[in-house]
Amino acid sequence: MADSTQPLTFGLRLGAGAAATFVLALTLGTLGAVLARAGSFAALGPADWAALRFTVTQATVSAALSLALAIPVARALARRRFAGRGALITLLGAPFILPVIVAVMGILGLFGRAGLLNDGLAALGFDRISIYGFGGVVLAHVFFNLPLAVRLLLQGWLAIPAERFRLAAALGFGPSDVARHLERPMLRAVAPGIFVTIFLICLTSFAVALTLGGGPKATTVELAIYQAFRFDFDPGRAAHLASLQLALCAVTALVAARITVPSAFGAGLDRPVARRDAGGAGLRALDAGLLTLATLFLLAPLAAVFVSGLPRLAALPEAVWRAAFRSVLVAIGSTALTVALALPLALAIARRGRARMLETVGMLPLATSSLVTGTGLFLLLRPVASPGDLALPVTVAVNAAMALPFVLRALIPAARDLEADYGRLALSLGLSGTARLRFLTLPRLRRPLGFAAGLTAALSMGDLGVIALFADADHATLPLQLYRLMGAYRMADAAGAAVLLLALSLGLFWIFDRGGRADAGA
Repeated sequence: MADSTQPLTFGLRLGAGAAATFVLALTLGTLGAVLARAGSFAALGPADWAALRFTVTQATVSAALSLALAIPVARALARRRFAGRGALITLLGAPFILPVIVAVMGILGLFGRAGLLNDGLAALGFDRISIYGFGGVVLAHVFFNLPLAVRLLLQGWLAIPAERFRLAAALGFGPSDVARHLERPMLRAVAPGIFVTIFLICLTSFAVALTLGGGPKATTVELAIYQAFRFDFDPGRAAHLASLQLALCAVTALVAARITVPSAFGAGLDRPVARRDAGGAGLRALDAGLLTLATLFLLAPLAAVFVSGLPRLAALPEAVWRAAFRSVLVAIGSTALTVALALPLALAIARRGRARMLETVGMLPLATSSLVTGTGLFLLLRPVASPGDLALPVTVAVNAAMALPFVLRALIPAARDLEADYGRLALSLGLSGTARLRFLTLPRLRRPLGFAAGLTAALSMGDLGVIALFADADHATLPLQLYRLMGAYRMADAAGAAVLLLALSLGLFWIFDRGGRADAGA
C-alpha cells in the first residue's frame, strides 16, 4: 500500500483538535475532578472494601465461566459447516447491542421468582430459588459475554492455517492430537486476552448489578457509587469509590496489554479448512448439541420478553411513551455527536501515518466507565446548575464518548484505505474542503459510517448508566423508566416497556445501518 501520509487542512485540524479536546475534557477532566475530591483511600469503610471484593470475585467467575463455556461452542462452529451457520454467527453479535435491562427482564422471566424454572420446581415440590445476588449477576454476565467470547475464539480458530489441518490429516491425527498440537497452542495465545477483556467488561457493568445485585453481600463498586449519590448523597465517598474503580480498570488494562502471547502458526494460503479429524458421529452429535444449547440460551430470554410484553404494549402508561421519546432524542443526539467526533479524528489519523497520539485519545473512554465519568461531571456541574436539568445533555455527551472507541475501530481502517487509494488523486485534482467531503469521503465511508451510527444509536438507546445519577422524575429515559417499573413490581408494564425498548434499539440500528448500505456496492 502506498504511503497514506497527507497534509491536514485547516478545517480538518480544527475538527480533530476540537474532538480530541472534548474527549480529553470528558475523560481526564472528570478524572481530575474525582481525584481532587477523593483524597486518600483511608476514608473507605468495610462496606466499600466488601464491594471491591464482590466486584473482583463476580468478574473473575463471570469471565472464567464465559470463556470455559465458549471454548467448546467456538470449536463446534469452527469445525462444522451447516445451513444457517452464518445467521447463528450473526446472532452471537446481538447481545452487544441488546439493551442490558431488556436481557435482565428476559432472564427474570426464565429464572426469576415467578419464572418458568421456579414454576417447574414448584410443580415438582421443590422450593423456589432466588436469582438475586451473586448467582444472578454471574448468570447475566455469562449471557452477555459468552457470545463475545465465542466470536473472539472463533477468530482464533479461523486464524490457524488450513495447511496445518491438511498436514494433521496426512499424519493421521485424531481429535486429541489436533487439540494438543493445534488448538491448545492457539488457546494459550488468545484465551488470556479474552479472559481479561471480559473481566474488564464485568468490572464496569452497572445495570446488571443494579437490577440483580444489591444488598450488603451483592454490591459492586459501580453500584456503591450510585448508592452513595442517590441514597446517601455523599459525593466524597462516591469520589473515593470512583477512584478505586479507575484503579481497577487501569490495572486490568495494563495486564491485558502484557498478557496476550502472539500466535506462532505463521501464514497460510487462505484455503478452506477441511476438518477430517471431526468426522465421527459422536463428535457431530456433540457439536450439534452444544450449538443447540447455546442458541436456546441466547434466544430463550428474548422469547420470554416478547411473550410477556407484546400483549401489554398497547396499554403502556403515558410516562413510558414520554420516556421512549426522550430516549430516541438522546440516541439521535449521541449518534450525531459521535459521528461529528469520530469522522475528523479518523480522517486525521488516516492522513498522518504516525498519528498515535490522536488514536490514543480516541481510545481513552475505554479506560473508564460512564458512571465514573458521570461522577466527575456531577461534581463539576452541581455548584452551577441543577443535575436534573442537565440529565439529557450530559447523557448525550457521555454516551457519545463511550461509543467513540468502537466507532473509530470501524472508521479508521476504511479511512486509511480511502486515503491510500484516492488521497493523492484528490490532491492532484485540487479536491478539498466540503467538496472532497461530499464527493469522495462520505460516499466511500458510507457503509462503515452507517454501521457505526447504528451501533451508537442502539447502545445509547439502551444505556442505563449516567442517566441514573442525573435524572429526576421528569427526565427519565426508557431504560430508567423500565427499571423503576421493575422496582415498583409492575412487571406487566415493565415487560411491555422492555419490548418497546428492544424494538426501538434494533429499529434504530437497522435504519442507520441500512442507510449506510443503501445504493452501495455489494
